[in-house]
Amino acid sequence: MRTVTESELGRILAALPGVPRIVASGNFAAPGRLLAVADASIAEFRLVMLNAQRGIPDREGVVHETSFVGPGMRGGARLRYFPCRLSLVPHLLRQRLVPDVALLHTSPPSGGSVSLGVEVNVLPAAVEAVRARGGIVVAQANPSMPVTFGDAQLPLDLVDYVLEADEPLAVPAAAAPDGTSLAIGERVAALVPPEATLQLGIGAIPDATLEALLTRRGLRIWSEMFSDGALALDKAGALDPATPVTASFCFGSAELYDWVDHNPRVRMLRTEKTNDPGTIAGHPALMSINSALQVDLFAQANASRVGARTHSGFGGQTDFIVGAMHSPGGHAVIALRSWHPKADVSAVVPLLSGPVTSFQHSFIVTEQGTAQIWGRDSAEQAQQILDHAAHPSARDELREAGRRLGLPLV
Repeated sequence: MRTVTESELGRILAALPGVPRIVASGNFAAPGRLLAVADASIAEFRLVMLNAQRGIPDREGVVHETSFVGPGMRGGARLRYFPCRLSLVPHLLRQRLVPDVALLHTSPPSGGSVSLGVEVNVLPAAVEAVRARGGIVVAQANPSMPVTFGDAQLPLDLVDYVLEADEPLAVPAAAAPDGTSLAIGERVAALVPPEATLQLGIGAIPDATLEALLTRRGLRIWSEMFSDGALALDKAGALDPATPVTASFCFGSAELYDWVDHNPRVRMLRTEKTNDPGTIAGHPALMSINSALQVDLFAQANASRVGARTHSGFGGQTDFIVGAMHSPGGHAVIALRSWHPKADVSAVVPLLSGPVTSFQHSFIVTEQGTAQIWGRDSAEQAQQILDHAAHPSARDELREAGRRLGLPLV
């Protein structure tokens, strides 16, 4: 490991042969200085990030590659989207998207290691793939990056260069849940059994669900990610104090980052562990709570595509739905608004016209009600969705369309 300046690093990166593939920390942990140096030093490269935010290199000569499209890549002309469950992305990095460079956002070195902090995710697999290829690993050592434990601890002998750069961590825009989200959150929370293990994403509906669970006790978190809702549960005394909050990455407020820093109750693991369906199934009463852009009368969910454009990706939804359905007492919930106010269309459609992200859930929940899916035949499922999840103004049209599809809806 050698500490370098930006100019020294620029010369090292500029000497890379061909069109290198670079994997970088994603979500809200992008290593801004490292990406800027790479952008200024390499004429052409391929950039692999998950849920990349705005501000990443985006110009002719830079090809974006991802299995989960974030705002920084969404709709881009040079985007290559690789459909893949999050648990399998490490295999992509070893077999198909083999990287030449890993750019990491870490804490400063201490005790022979750095911490990947709030973004572990697929980065350990990326580092292993780079080392196997004979590439280079660079860490942006940032005092603002929280120190977290578990697989976040990366030995310095796996890092070739360290660039010291102090910059605040990015914080997502926060929005208070509205009335619709609160209504959905209350319905979802009513499905959560005592002392359940939770997996939730981020957004108004997951936040509203967690808000409705603040009076519970003995809850646990095993998730691919968490945000400020986990901190709120901890403050309220709702979490089991003997069980670590386990995830692969997190993002949220500055207060959340302060909470996870050196916190032994927070354990950050690599994606292959958190998202392994067999491991997920080993947690009793695991509640997988995810959202979608659309659901259809056959209880299929689309959480990744809007029309002809890839909006996000599979993410970990399929991993956790499979795991939750095999968990003793576990359930998989899809929670969404029944009507998209901006597009002014129903979120429940007769039949999805694009790729299916997930299927065979336990419940589909909207502000209209809770459709019970598991254990019902296809006709019963469709009737449940029509009567309890669909917006009233869409039900007549859905009923007629469903009948044309062979569903005996009443």
